[in-house]
Amino acid sequence: MPAVVLGPNRASGRTITEQLNAFDAHNPHVYRALDAWPPAALLRRQLPYGVAGLNNNFTALYARRLIDEHPHWAGVFKLRRRRAA
Repeated sequence: MPAVVLGPNRASGRTITEQLNAFDAHNPHVYRALDAWPPAALLRRQLPYGVAGLNNNFTALYARRLIDEHPHWAGVFKLRRRRAA
């Protein structure tokens, strides 16, 4: 699995969702690895093999995506109300 290299988080004028979509397009293995994990895995503390780091802004969006695809995992993640799209 290729290593993921993340650059500094700079204001790009894009929303977090747009940034995640761009990251995900270049690193689809990250979501596949998260999706394959047992639901008790902690996104912030454990990362899939080959992932050097994960932007903290993306953890909530990945968690929401996992819940959308696995509604029975909803109780595993603690989410706040989103302020922006």
